Amino acid sequence: MSFVEQVEKYADLAVKVGVNIQPGQTLVIRTPLFAAEFVRVVAKKAYEAGAGHVEVEWSDEEISKLKYHLAPDESFHTYPEWRAKGLEEEAEKGSAFLSITGSDPDLLKGVDPTRIANANKAAGAALNGFRRYITSDKVSWSIVAVPSVGWAETVFPEEKGEKAVEKLWDAIFAATRIDQADPVAAWKEHLATLDEKMEILNQQHFHSLHYTAEGTDLTIELPETHLWVSGGSISKSGVDFVANMPTEEVFTAAKKTGVDGHVTSTKPLSYGGSLIENFTLTFEEGKIVKATAEKGQETLERLLENDENSRYIGEVALVPHQSPISDTNIIFFNTLFDENASNHLAIGSAYAFNIEGGKEMTNEELEANGINTSQTHVDFMVGSASMDIDGIQKDGSRVPVFRKGNWAI
Repeated sequence: MSFVEQVEKYADLAVKVGVNIQPGQTLVIRTPLFAAEFVRVVAKKAYEAGAGHVEVEWSDEEISKLKYHLAPDESFHTYPEWRAKGLEEEAEKGSAFLSITGSDPDLLKGVDPTRIANANKAAGAALNGFRRYITSDKVSWSIVAVPSVGWAETVFPEEKGEKAVEKLWDAIFAATRIDQADPVAAWKEHLATLDEKMEILNQQHFHSLHYTAEGTDLTIELPETHLWVSGGSISKSGVDFVANMPTEEVFTAAKKTGVDGHVTSTKPLSYGGSLIENFTLTFEEGKIVKATAEKGQETLERLLENDENSRYIGEVALVPHQSPISDTNIIFFNTLFDENASNHLAIGSAYAFNIEGGKEMTNEELEANGINTSQTHVDFMVGSASMDIDGIQKDGSRVPVFRKGNWAI
């Protein structure tokens, strides 16, 4: 299969399985400029599938870097109201949203972490309304990746320029099942397998999960009305979609005040254009009371100070160590891929749909039901081939859920 044919299949997958565009629907694509060629293929596929409009919101790595190095400090405390309002209006109209990731994970290396933290905080506050549509699955949305040169060279430091990009494209195609004869059919089969695990976990209805591995001894209590969800989702209008391409996870929400112990990261976290590596978080009654990192300590601290609830975790995701992504034996330095090669947790907000009736709840109601709400949602990877996870019932009995990094149920 030629590269052009693979790109065509990848775009087709993003349109038909990712956002699952509907006749007459608007597709909003949020993308960096380096992905322009791929975006044009996506637009073609979307119109062929019946989209009414394809709207593209562009960003540029180099312009972003210039701002972080040269703009006055006060500019990082605001976010364009027109942009936030526009996204919210499109969501209200029922548009679908496709985000493209792939920027250089070290793009903002050397930038004052305070600037990054302030910019993220401003964006989080401005986009709070739009985020509710996403975290409640009121609209169909998806994230796919396109390699930039900077990202490719980080993943494959022995290669340069287009050679690195070509290798990263190959890894993306393998991770997203594009290398199979019929990727759409392969994805439907894969999602059915994830649904089986989801159903087992919902039937068990564990009180808590206990994680053990090198550097990790963590207990996570689950809300009484928690729901496990697999990689596939359904929008408010009844449209099936897949938010992350790729996805290998089955996930739920943590009880905000029910996390105790410590957990150590197993892959680097790219956050705000900087890398955080080899970090350990210690929890008491849900709150992160200690955080240490071998690299990126200040960036980690700024992340945890984003708002009053960013020292708590929201999402709890189970991912087998053996998967098409993990089997590449590549650290992608990109959360979309690395989180789907590893059990992971998310600092900050949970998804409203992870508890019964959550999609229709206000933030206050979610908090009352044990769900963390925050402007932050940052996944970090904790899984490994040595990780065991037990599901703990209300009576204290234990059920093996993971053994040596893979499913035991």
